[in-house]
Amino acid sequence: MSTSGNVPAAPAGWYADPAGTGRLRWWNGTAWTDQYSTPNQQGAYAGPYGVNPYAQAPFQRPHISRETPVYNALIWAITLLPLLSTILLLFWNPELRFITLGRQQTRTLDPWSLFTPAYFMLVLTGLLAYAASVLLAYFDSERLKRAGVVRPFHWAWSFLSSAVYVIGRSVIVSKVARGRGLVPIWVLIGVVVLNIVVTNIKMSALTSSMITAIPV
Repeated sequence: MSTSGNVPAAPAGWYADPAGTGRLRWWNGTAWTDQYSTPNQQGAYAGPYGVNPYAQAPFQRPHISRETPVYNALIWAITLLPLLSTILLLFWNPELRFITLGRQQTRTLDPWSLFTPAYFMLVLTGLLAYAASVLLAYFDSERLKRAGVVRPFHWAWSFLSSAVYVIGRSVIVSKVARGRGLVPIWVLIGVVVLNIVVTNIKMSALTSSMITAIPV
């Protein structure tokens, strides 16, 4: 799609192929690419004066070419970031202390003994991982747009959870990439299962230590 005079170039999107193939072709904002897609209804983009190569196609998510990559370092980082908290949890080994409360001299766990430097590092890492996931989701969504994915899963869903973005992104990509794009979901499942297992083991060990440390 070329420009002439003061006519501005059309924005990036799927347009009728000016070569007259009857297919949609991806215009990246400056030049035509080699990505094609067949419209759902042939002739839907023909006006009273024939096919208009500048006519924007109705909203749909056309398939992208098989050569277009659907995975990148951004989505893998978003999927694997929760592992940081899992790893740091292994280094959280509080020294349990007990204090005496009340007239009956009741011995109870001192909650401050749980707040070790490793605990605060665990909390800080969780907050940083959350912020990083939102930022990475934004750049990943923009990269998918440049690759030709029409309306990829919106990055703002990552504010709810990185898992929400990974699942939504994978579902949409699998639809436009003919079955590719679901691997991050399986990796996410593995990360969640590993996190649950490590957390349960750590909590069981902590509970056992607390019972053992209770003064007789």
